[in-house]
Amino acid sequence: MNFRARRVTLPAITPLCLQKRVIKVYSEDNTSRAVEVPSDITARDICQLFILKNHCVDDHSWTLFEQIPHLSIERTIEDHESVMEVQSGWGMDSHCCLYFRKNYAKYEFFKKPLDFFPEHMVSISSETNGIMNHSQLIQTFLSSSSCPEIHGFLHAKEHGRKSWKKFYFVLRRSGLYFSNKGTSKEPRHLQFIAEFSDSDVYTLLSAKKVYGAPTDYGFCVKASKSSSARDLKLLCADDEQTRTCWVTAMRLFKYGMQLYQNFIQPYQKQKSSPMRSISENSLVAIDFSGHKTRVIENPSEALSVAVEEGLSWRRKSCHRLSSHGSPSASQSSMSSIAIHMAQPWFHSKLSREEAQKLITQQGLVDGVFLVRDSQSNPRTFVLSLCHTQKIKHFQIVPVEENSELFYSLDDGHTRFSDLLQLVEFYQLNRGILPCKLKHHCARISL
Repeated sequence: MNFRARRVTLPAITPLCLQKRVIKVYSEDNTSRAVEVPSDITARDICQLFILKNHCVDDHSWTLFEQIPHLSIERTIEDHESVMEVQSGWGMDSHCCLYFRKNYAKYEFFKKPLDFFPEHMVSISSETNGIMNHSQLIQTFLSSSSCPEIHGFLHAKEHGRKSWKKFYFVLRRSGLYFSNKGTSKEPRHLQFIAEFSDSDVYTLLSAKKVYGAPTDYGFCVKASKSSSARDLKLLCADDEQTRTCWVTAMRLFKYGMQLYQNFIQPYQKQKSSPMRSISENSLVAIDFSGHKTRVIENPSEALSVAVEEGLSWRRKSCHRLSSHGSPSASQSSMSSIAIHMAQPWFHSKLSREEAQKLITQQGLVDGVFLVRDSQSNPRTFVLSLCHTQKIKHFQIVPVEENSELFYSLDDGHTRFSDLLQLVEFYQLNRGILPCKLKHHCARISL
């Protein structure tokens, strides 16, 4: 038999990292955008992509979220995680979504760990001299040689039942346990619930409504490849601080040093291309009115000088506008409206409940704020501000004097020509507020 050689051309094999996938990402207003990305793209890469495409300020708070609507749960996708791996765990008909929004609390526990881990909920196996400081507390979580432990009462949904029951829980590196005998931590009384090598922690979006939880501070542990509600380990805390402590500790136990690397990476890039920055603590008030300049050391005097200087600047601006043929009062009023309407921190028709939801979504850390119209009084505005993981609302009242309109948070003692001036002032001065305005809630359309 005669055989003839035949040339066979094999198709070129594209490396996995060069293969392209199309993903769809949503923003808070539910607008979406589909983009083609490499198959090995991480959550941080996608955030950087949308920061550039939407001309956002990169303040290291932009985050990618995984939301599973049929389970009413969501979680932060860690910056280093592969987005394709996350999507591989979705069911074909689950309608899971990726959301791009701010999360100021994502790494805040590295800066203020004692705010996230109350002393009564944390114990360390090794002896420590007195109260631990910030760095010692974080080191116990990051070091594999130490054995930190979170403990306290949580509500748990009993398997196959609608009822919730309160148990004493213990979180260790080896997993999550509950005690079947009061607060006993003896091995024979601890029952294993979950471990985190192949599971993730999610927050419940509607704990009371969907799962009948006793409070709205619900969270759960879900196996990575599971999409069934029956497989969720449903838990519920009595307050936001307790829930935040458990969820943050679970993230740290799962990822450890990788989370710290995610946190410091943007700052390392900044060091490689340094930019001039000024700490607000280095700013001082200076009086230039006399023959010699002097530093104003009295805080009350500095406050009054700052307010008077701001008002003087505004009056000069209004005078310049009126000198061009427009009535100063109406021009000033229209200018004030235009100024705050264009600011990213202003959310016009937002209700009190919607404001609380938006601030909670973007991170319950001190100084997260927004300004909105008042629903009870059409002529006033409201400043919604987060402090100690609680959201407080302050009414901004209009004050009229000599046919001029001002805005005030303290019944007219400190007055501002417009909302922009008010916000800028309280970003530098606490005044009557519990803390300075630090992070504004921003919504973008993709």
